[in-house]
Amino acid sequence: MKKIQLEQTAPGDIEARSMAIIASEMGPHTFTPEQLPIVKRCIHTSADFDYAKNLVFTPDAVAAGLTAIRGGCTIVTDTEMARSGINKRVLGSFGGQAVCFMAEADVAAEAKERGITRAAVSMERAAKLSGPVVLAVGNAPTALVRACELMESGAFAPALVIGVPVGFVNVVESKELLRTMDRPHIAAMGRKGGSNVAAAICNALLYMASEGRREAF
Repeated sequence: MKKIQLEQTAPGDIEARSMAIIASEMGPHTFTPEQLPIVKRCIHTSADFDYAKNLVFTPDAVAAGLTAIRGGCTIVTDTEMARSGINKRVLGSFGGQAVCFMAEADVAAEAKERGITRAAVSMERAAKLSGPVVLAVGNAPTALVRACELMESGAFAPALVIGVPVGFVNVVESKELLRTMDRPHIAAMGRKGGSNVAAAICNALLYMASEGRREAF
């Protein structure tokens, strides 16, 4: 077996070392100091530096997300994978929760009866929640499209929309639609994204909101 020289890094220092590597390899960028931790966490999660090019933010996106988290928001995801990846301990320290309606039996039944996707019905459920809502879409473009329709009609006013669905069919178009919305949002333009990226953005915001409250981790 060929001997490979491994970098000796203590387990507790691996993330910090990874972030240092990301910072050194990112190159020039125009992200603000508030946006940069989100970009770096997306790269850390995916090992894909394209997120330094394809992530876009409305000017108020980070502030809106932090305010919602500190206000005990509900984070609504379009997959259980994204929900499971969110640091619910930190979210709970603010009185918030993470939910996903996709697997609920009545959502599936309604979607079948109406001939639409469960993702679309899930967004209608999200629109009925009380309190601040952060919407994190990492998989289903139909969820993002339906959320935009609800926002356009005035039926849904999420505090922040994270629009990072991944794939080939209607993915690019759904993100372009989000960009026309007058709501705070973060989007990964193009085909890339995913549930892991949606969770990474949520976690970056949670960690930023928790600065000075390290006991929450």
